[in-house]
Amino acid sequence: MAFGVKKLIGRSADQRSLEHWTRLADHAGSLDFSELKAARNRAGALRREIDRLCRAADGRIVDNSPAPVTPAEADWSWRPEAFRLANPTAGIAEIASGSEVSPEITLYHDCRENEISFRQIRNRNASDSAPFGLRLDVFRFDGSFLSLAVAIPQDASNGLLRRHVIGLRMLLRLERPLELFARFNVRHGPNTEQSVREIRAESGEVHLEFDLAYTELNERMVEKAWLDLIFENPEMNQIEIRDTTMYRRPRAEI
Repeated sequence: MAFGVKKLIGRSADQRSLEHWTRLADHAGSLDFSELKAARNRAGALRREIDRLCRAADGRIVDNSPAPVTPAEADWSWRPEAFRLANPTAGIAEIASGSEVSPEITLYHDCRENEISFRQIRNRNASDSAPFGLRLDVFRFDGSFLSLAVAIPQDASNGLLRRHVIGLRMLLRLERPLELFARFNVRHGPNTEQSVREIRAESGEVHLEFDLAYTELNERMVEKAWLDLIFENPEMNQIEIRDTTMYRRPRAEI
């Protein structure tokens, strides 16, 4: 009974708070400037926490998709936040190079005429395994490169060895085929090791692996890792990345 009363009290408090902010919004045009500024500051603080709660809830409610497909021996797997949670910003037009288009993902280019737009999309097809995807619309493109840099969590770098293999799976939908380079980068001390794979990308699933045995990785000095997705000749193309997942597994011993 006590629990039921607490629930009723909580709902009543929420209703009173909602009515309070509704009245403030209705009378915002007639409030004294100092009162309006104070109310705006309080509303901003509330909105940040409400947005944080909603994004966390979306991650549990919306993402009923299966876990990323990984080999049985994988000791780490990950799907970037942009494919799991709603972005704070749904879309950006005329993106400046170095802009963070979503948490963990930054876009780079060297275009003079900027005709690139970004949007997070909801995946609704039966074949989609993640609740969200990313869309790049590229119109005129006078640059030499367009890339997405994906910051990889620190737990993938912890204990990273040359006997590890890093796997990447992506689900793409393209207006027309293009060349895609995937580059896995590891910073160790003053140096950065890079492993590059070239893909002739078409709509569908891409699966590739980076074998670190062929690098000069200093295992004792690993600091961080990131992935670059580099698009060749993206002009007049719509690029949808419907899902991206990564994993780490030990290399098979011979």
